[in-house]
Amino acid sequence: MTASSRSDLVVIGGGPGGYVAAIRAAQLEIDVTLIDADALGGTCLNYGCIPSKALLSAAGLVHEASHRESAGIYADPYVEWSELLEWGSGIIDQLTGGVEQLCEAANVDLLAGRATFVDETELTVETSDGDERTVSFEHAIIATGSRPIELPGFPFENDRVMTSRDVFSLEELPRRLVIIGAGYIGLELATLFQKLGVDVTVLEYEDDVLPGWDDDLRQMIRSHVESLGVTFVFGELAADCTVDSSQVTVTTELDSGEKNYYEADRAIVAVGRQPVTDSVDLENAGIEVTDAGFIAIDGSCRTNLEHVFAVGDVAGEPMLAHKASAEGIVAAETIAGLDASIDDHVIPAVVFTDPEVATVGLSETAAAEAGFEPVVGRMPFGASGRALTTNSPEGFVRVVVDEPSGTLLGAQVVGEHASELAGELTLAITAEISAEAVAETVHAHPTLSESVMEACAAALGKAIHTT
Repeated sequence: MTASSRSDLVVIGGGPGGYVAAIRAAQLEIDVTLIDADALGGTCLNYGCIPSKALLSAAGLVHEASHRESAGIYADPYVEWSELLEWGSGIIDQLTGGVEQLCEAANVDLLAGRATFVDETELTVETSDGDERTVSFEHAIIATGSRPIELPGFPFENDRVMTSRDVFSLEELPRRLVIIGAGYIGLELATLFQKLGVDVTVLEYEDDVLPGWDDDLRQMIRSHVESLGVTFVFGELAADCTVDSSQVTVTTELDSGEKNYYEADRAIVAVGRQPVTDSVDLENAGIEVTDAGFIAIDGSCRTNLEHVFAVGDVAGEPMLAHKASAEGIVAAETIAGLDASIDDHVIPAVVFTDPEVATVGLSETAAAEAGFEPVVGRMPFGASGRALTTNSPEGFVRVVVDEPSGTLLGAQVVGEHASELAGELTLAITAEISAEAVAETVHAHPTLSESVMEACAAALGKAIHTT
């Protein structure tokens, strides 16, 4: 006999959108069942954000130690790849265990298995131990995330053709690596492997890295990544590949019809991600998806069904873990009867290359198109004492301010720890703090955050440390 249960709220997917939604709902005294077929924490914690940043941190240490002769430091670090992966796995285990403890402490009922909709109010769950269970619900939150896009001609079942996820199970470092795609995932992986001594080539059909980002940000990132030794090839479409026992050969096509060939030990396909909407039988519940394959939601993360919500990658761009968590909270609070909307959230974006790049809010062009009268303030890290002492003078903080009102509309940061500086800027934009208020806030010296203060002062014509 199939076991059955009932829950006020079922959350399908235990990633940063799902587990956050479940915990927030439980805090609001909603009976919650969190169903996940993989490991708690989702792609971000297990196969994406956390392991990649752990390895990037280690690779940065290796690179820095071996490139500081100007400061009288001479070193030639040796990297034991298997031990590095084991260290990263330890971090993942600690964090996934922490998520499980948080859920249990909040009295979230955890159910390991794969859920599919039977109808608008019932799920079938194939549990991890092989049983089947029926769960009826009053509300549901779909947080099934995304998966890497697979290119025709590049079968992932071949172990020489990898996704970004496969990086963390590599038995040894390749000597030569081809990465297809110069978006943020491709650039981070290129940075990681080049710093570890791998010969990296990045193939991109567009004419530059980070398609859609501001030109000066893209140029600075590309230039620095090239200085590490990464080779970029633009304007060539990855058409297919051949694989033998020792290497993979990627064939590209130019618009002219000409073909080129790139040989490597491994190839990573990093051309983007697609929502996972095909695993839960959405059609049985009548849940609508957009032409792009995402689940359609409103500002409260509600689908076309009043009682069903969707959050995170499955609900649309930007596909970012922190956006998923914010949506999870909005969905949980809406279900609890609170007034919550994702529309009033400002979502920063970060690329963890070297240097890092972070953007939040409006660019100067977007601000003008929106009807503002933007003025820009800029503080180069070459004029920052803290940046110079850490041997990281590349980059800048740039703010976009509405001149009549003094409102801070957006910011772009390129440089070491850009990801950390984005927090203050996101807070200022979200809280509608004026550029003048930021400029008048005393920042500790010497810190990189002083550059935020100086950029705001520059926008107001009050800069002290830059012209």
